[in-house]
Amino acid sequence: MAKQLDYHTLHEIFTRFQASEAEPKGELHHVNAYTLVVAVALSAQATDAGVNKATAALFEIADTPQKMLDLGEEALIGHIKTIGLYRNKAKNVIKLSRILVEEYGGEVPSSRAALQSLPGVGRKTANVVLNMWWGHPSQAVDTHIFRLGNRSGIALGKDVDAVERAIEDHIPVEFQHHAHHWMILHGRYICVARKPKCGACIIRDLCQFEDKTE
Repeated sequence: MAKQLDYHTLHEIFTRFQASEAEPKGELHHVNAYTLVVAVALSAQATDAGVNKATAALFEIADTPQKMLDLGEEALIGHIKTIGLYRNKAKNVIKLSRILVEEYGGEVPSSRAALQSLPGVGRKTANVVLNMWWGHPSQAVDTHIFRLGNRSGIALGKDVDAVERAIEDHIPVEFQHHAHHWMILHGRYICVARKPKCGACIIRDLCQFEDKTE
């Protein structure tokens, strides 16, 4: 069982992440705050690549809440039917678009509470939008971050909320803005679930995972 890594070790880990990729980017394609909200909402239980493929043509014709309402739910389904849970997601996108038009003048609100009040938008989605669009150092904990945090000792927690707090509490503040992107990318491509690629890991010597692979 990993123990929470200390300040100096965490500082070295994120120094290495930063040296490897100074400006990590989220992999969901978007053109504005609204399309980012939609893309992240669609990404639940789906891959970013799958969402990007489905939204490429969609965002060319529906990049504002009003345009999405004009498109309509059935036409929206036609664009996103390759994504899991597409019918429920389509309903939520139409509902949140209507709320944005009627209550926010067609603009995406910039507070976590307001974002989470939108249908289909949970805390993780809100944190992604706050971080990627407004530059707020919010931590969107997904399965990759949860696994990496607990396996390595970077951020321990029994649930995603606890891991989010651990990141905010323990990771040095100068790395907070990009912390969740570095962790997502490392968890997605190196510290994978079944057989982590420890031989290619730049923090192998600092990680507390006991069953390291070659």
